[in-house]
Amino acid sequence: MEVWMSMKPQLVTVNQSMALLSPVKPLQRKIVGKSTPTIYVERHRRDPHPPHVLDLTRLPLPPPPSASFLLAASAVLGLLGGLLLYMLPRKRGVDAGEVQDLHHKAPRAAASAQDKNKEKEEVAEMAGRAPEIDEDLHSRQLAVYGRETMKRLFGSNVLVSGLQGLGAEIAKNLVLAGVKSVTLHDDGKVELWDLSSNFFLSEKDVGQNRAQACVPKLQELNNAVIISTITGDLTKEQLSNFQAVVFTDISMEKAVEFDDYCHSHQPPIAFIKSEVRGLFGSVFCDFGPEFTVLDVDGEEPHTGIVASISNDNPALVSCVDDERLEFQDGDLVVFSEVHGMTELNDGKPRKIKNARPYSFTLEEDTTSYGTYNRGGIVTQVKPPKVLKFKTLKEAIKEPGEFLMSDFSKFDRPPLLHLAFQALDKFRTELTRFPIAGSADDAQKLIDLAISINETLGDSKLEEIDKKLLQHFASGSRAVLNPMAAMFGGIVGQEVVKACSGKFHPLYQFFYFDSVESLPVEPLEPSDLKPENSSYDAQISVFGAKLQKKLEQSKIFMVGSGALGCEFLKNLALMGISCSQNGKLTVTDDDVIEKSNLSRQFLFRDWNIGQPKSTVAATAAMAINPKLHVEALQNRASPETENVFNDAFWESLDAVVNALDNVTARMYIDSRCVYFQKPLLESGTLGAKCNTQMVIPHLTENYGASRDPPEKQAPMCTVHSFPHNIDHCLTWARSEFEGLLEKTPTEVNAFLSNPSGYATAARTAGDAQARDQLERVIECLETDKCETFQDCITWARLKFEDYFSNRVKQLTFTFPEDAMTSSGAPFWSAPKRFPRPLEFSSSDSSHLNFLLAASILRAETFGIPIPDWAKNPTKLAETVDKVIVPEFQPKQGVKIETDEKATSLSSASVDDAAVIEELIAKLEAISKTLPQGFHMNPIQFEKDDDTNFHMDLIAGFANMRARNYSIPEVDKLKAKFIAGRIIPAIATSTAMATGLVCLELYKVLAGGHKVEDYRNTFANLAIPLFSMAEPVPPKTIKHQDMSWTVWDRWTVTGNITLWELLEWLKEKGLNAYSISCGTSLLYNSMFPRHKERLDKKVVDVAREVAKVEVPPYRRHLDVVVACEDDDDNDVDIPLVSIYFR
Repeated sequence: MEVWMSMKPQLVTVNQSMALLSPVKPLQRKIVGKSTPTIYVERHRRDPHPPHVLDLTRLPLPPPPSASFLLAASAVLGLLGGLLLYMLPRKRGVDAGEVQDLHHKAPRAAASAQDKNKEKEEVAEMAGRAPEIDEDLHSRQLAVYGRETMKRLFGSNVLVSGLQGLGAEIAKNLVLAGVKSVTLHDDGKVELWDLSSNFFLSEKDVGQNRAQACVPKLQELNNAVIISTITGDLTKEQLSNFQAVVFTDISMEKAVEFDDYCHSHQPPIAFIKSEVRGLFGSVFCDFGPEFTVLDVDGEEPHTGIVASISNDNPALVSCVDDERLEFQDGDLVVFSEVHGMTELNDGKPRKIKNARPYSFTLEEDTTSYGTYNRGGIVTQVKPPKVLKFKTLKEAIKEPGEFLMSDFSKFDRPPLLHLAFQALDKFRTELTRFPIAGSADDAQKLIDLAISINETLGDSKLEEIDKKLLQHFASGSRAVLNPMAAMFGGIVGQEVVKACSGKFHPLYQFFYFDSVESLPVEPLEPSDLKPENSSYDAQISVFGAKLQKKLEQSKIFMVGSGALGCEFLKNLALMGISCSQNGKLTVTDDDVIEKSNLSRQFLFRDWNIGQPKSTVAATAAMAINPKLHVEALQNRASPETENVFNDAFWESLDAVVNALDNVTARMYIDSRCVYFQKPLLESGTLGAKCNTQMVIPHLTENYGASRDPPEKQAPMCTVHSFPHNIDHCLTWARSEFEGLLEKTPTEVNAFLSNPSGYATAARTAGDAQARDQLERVIECLETDKCETFQDCITWARLKFEDYFSNRVKQLTFTFPEDAMTSSGAPFWSAPKRFPRPLEFSSSDSSHLNFLLAASILRAETFGIPIPDWAKNPTKLAETVDKVIVPEFQPKQGVKIETDEKATSLSSASVDDAAVIEELIAKLEAISKTLPQGFHMNPIQFEKDDDTNFHMDLIAGFANMRARNYSIPEVDKLKAKFIAGRIIPAIATSTAMATGLVCLELYKVLAGGHKVEDYRNTFANLAIPLFSMAEPVPPKTIKHQDMSWTVWDRWTVTGNITLWELLEWLKEKGLNAYSISCGTSLLYNSMFPRHKERLDKKVVDVAREVAKVEVPPYRRHLDVVVACEDDDDNDVDIPLVSIYFR
């Protein structure tokens, strides 16, 4: 076998489905051939040599290998393999069992099976072995899917056929998810028409094959995913190499043929057909004759803590009222840790009925069981579900129930089912799409729909909405970016389900339309004609007039993370702010982290540490160079109102939120209400997403309704009586921050200003100040470390204190048979009686805790970490030498048991005297410290697996869990809980932004009514899509006036307080209180306030409230409390006095 390879190889074209990329920023890529699957091997960015091409398909076939040949080949392949391994991504490889010859079987029929297998084995050997999951990169996705699902994804090969906007969106989501390979199929060439929705393409790609043109930018998203192309005709036999196939532009005849093959294949191949036609979209799924769903909803199994179980038939199970039960009738549950009625601890799933908030009954006779004593955990069992799918050929005739999204369009899915069939016949007969605005083409499609309807028998529709079909026909050629984003999210998630069994598949048809997004005014055919621009597809649906409005719009986007990246891509493709008169302002004060890369797709690994807003804006301009965008790094807040001033807000057409916290959302909402600007709101949580439209005077604002506050565990539960791992992890993070961040920070605060620190402690004079001083003294005296040996000693004693001594003290104060004042057992549910741990250096979990604690303690004192520190044997030897004092429990120790207590510190009458003593002691200790001594506080960072932060927190939590016989968790699960990681995946983010951008068309077009807008809640896991028109704002009426939260009353002129009162009196309102900010400017009950009546309101605000209106603001806002003539309070709008 003749193999030649340059010492600086740059591009390899191989007839295999592999793409090999180095994890460095590429300088150039090149695609060779028209229909040959390609492997990309990038050179180092500093390599000055031009690319060489190695085409293994043209090499002469080798003779039967001899021993000498094998030795020579081994040497060559060893060199080649080493070179490739150096260049390959470190996080992903391919083993011999994985690599498959995916394409072009027919042209290679002459090659023997032995030759094919030989080639596969060689390529596999070069590629290396499969790696573990990169948990830093995929942490947010792992929080949704879990390790097992991710492993299944890593072994899945997917075909995406049709690389217009929808195919590009699907491929993007799959590459971000981390499937093993994505093969792109498209035999068409790039047109300007494609640039409205496919963000991988640019004008320079026009004329190239669509699939090949997408590869370079798609590969940048995830170097670990193998990306290849098929650019010729696709045969059904080629589908056998995939676990899932997706078609976005295929005739019904061909789709039926391919689906039949996939359905009958062993094992079945998941077949998905999806289309986006203008403002209409469809999805069909067939996962085979029998498909097993391993987890129908992705939710954690519900649990309850048992309080009692009756000896009855059926048995009544009561649970503690700590939290409401989430069980439903028919659920299966298992019991554990039940004392007395131990027959229930057999692990057998039991069906429940009569589910109530705190009780349920078992369909079981427990009269002969032991009497319930105490304890017990009841846990939901989620059995697998088997679905039987129909083939497309069967389902098209008998579709069954359609998945609904908008119940105001209850009769829409059957009509769209008919419309998509009619469009397929139109394209088959005329070999083209209907022309936008053509009445003849629309009528032709309507006639085809009527003809098909006549053949449906009992399923025949009684009435066909011809106007809707006209809209469908007119825009059918266009693939709009918002629709592609929405359906790309839906279909991408269905592929994940097919490859993993995680979540319930879409069963089987889903149709959607957003005709409400069209302009209110009828569109003229002349307005729909193409203009030879990248917006032609969008113009064919909305017209050139609206396109011009989009380009001239002024938009403020807050946030440029996962939602922000998707929004920027969508806005760029839509042409938003793409004229000189338009402007898109995006702001975000965050920087890019590694964990962002798995879903914030505008970022690359070389962007880590850079500002999100500037990188995202630059990437968006690469998608559309005409985009007029300004990127800022300011947090939108009251502190930056000099940046986002009145003139800025007044210039805006709309605001798009891409935020991840409620506080920021509330602030932006208040600004939008104040300046009467539309706000397009969205959010995601794992597979769930929601959108809310906030439209001036039409809808309620975001702040009009709020979620209930998240329930917090009582402090005494977390610190002394935990009963689940969440409590343990909350405590663990609190201890981490106290020991390694807060106390060292307090030490530094004292050392930098001893007198000021002492004064502050005296002024506070409470138990908290006393405790704080005690911790600082302890850190600088008894717990002071000077060597790494000291750090090990400190860690060993902390282990004894936390997991042995404190437990011994607790059980001494409250023994197992302790009773409450009411005579009930103290250790009744949900309390769990703890047991102290006995340290053992042979227990790896004990040793790992000590290792993490020692290293982090050393960091706070600036002590070097010796090389032997991470050697378990050496560490164990050192730990075993530590002398641990024997513990003696104390009498009279107060342990907080009140669930309403907010502090564990108890006040004392002599706190002031104790504080003086502690200050004196601290000042004495400070004199013994070396010159310039300071500590290095450690701020918790969850997304760095090398810093030992999560090792220590997981160790803290699991040792405590072991004390209380609570199931332990691994470090990843600990990271999710203690790090308060919000689960996130690309699919739900894409769907949310697509839905929002469909609403943005309405906002910028203007003239739409409230019933035209839609708020959406979606859960891709179930799947569930729920759309409804927004809630109107609450209206307040007074006499012949009415107003809502959107109204603001304005007064022009530099008026006095008296003039303001008289102005309100003319409206039948008697003002009795006027305030500015938190200061009271006037109250009718205070006689001295009457002296202010002749003063200008602005002057009173300056004197009383110390308010200086900045130069960029022309008005002062005041809140006025009023009554009507009958002494009834009347809530009036904010009053703005324009004095400049």
